[in-house]
Amino acid sequence: MFILLLHGCALTHHPVEKAAIGKPCSSAEMERLIDQPGPITLETINSADWSAPLSGLLNLNSPAAVQAGVTDRDEPVHIYAHLLKHPQYGNYLVDTGVSRKVLNDPGKAGLNWIVQKAMHIDKMHINKSTGEILHDTKLSGVFFSHLHLDHIIGMPDIANDVPLYIGASESTHTTFKHMFVQGATDQLFQDKQPFQEWPFQPDSQHRFEGIVDVFGDGSLFAISVSGHTAGSTAYLVRTTHGPVLLAGDTCITRWGWDHTVEPGDFTEDHAHNLQNLKRLKDLVARHPQIDVRLGHQP
Repeated sequence: MFILLLHGCALTHHPVEKAAIGKPCSSAEMERLIDQPGPITLETINSADWSAPLSGLLNLNSPAAVQAGVTDRDEPVHIYAHLLKHPQYGNYLVDTGVSRKVLNDPGKAGLNWIVQKAMHIDKMHINKSTGEILHDTKLSGVFFSHLHLDHIIGMPDIANDVPLYIGASESTHTTFKHMFVQGATDQLFQDKQPFQEWPFQPDSQHRFEGIVDVFGDGSLFAISVSGHTAGSTAYLVRTTHGPVLLAGDTCITRWGWDHTVEPGDFTEDHAHNLQNLKRLKDLVARHPQIDVRLGHQP
């Protein structure tokens, strides 16, 4: 127990392997393409309304927050699922939304009473469950921004044969906090496909930690933005209407994006998170037509 407390534990015991799709590329290769409309259609669905302490969603100790006098409060947020349709490669979710099975019986889904209290699960109200989002849609995969519980509680509605893709070290990085959620994470992924890690390589332009061309056709890019979690990943989607950035929880709130402030207590490495938030904002400054979609607020 002492060793566990000292070193922490992995987020989950779920197996992990190298991704069968995706090839590393540079930011220059990505940015040559992203201003051009692509083949993908993308729908962002507000699966559930929720509220959480602002101190978890926003670093209240940041100079910008202190100067603005921002204090802790219960902050309204949403839990999103992004339904991505590629005409050649199929249908994918980015993050999972919320399954009614989880809210109807959190304990059966693996969420013990400590996790339920910490997550404020009683404050989640479904607008459209994961099952309703998918309806008769056959999924070719799920791309995760990261594996915090609020991004994976749609898993009971996702078929066991669907491939799952994560950022490097997302499931294997050890920290003390994982001790409280490992059981729930394990149960939500029980009998599901192994995780497939994106093959990130250093960006030759040094603008990002790494970028993967997911389908190899320049339509979707996974961007390593570690900090919020060890394997946090953003996605740049070339849709039929132009580029969309799915920032994940690298930035959770609108105030955080506008004032360049990273999330608060829910983030593992504040300095690293802030650095990658600035990198995403620099990308949008270079390509202002990008539609930015944040982790939990419009």
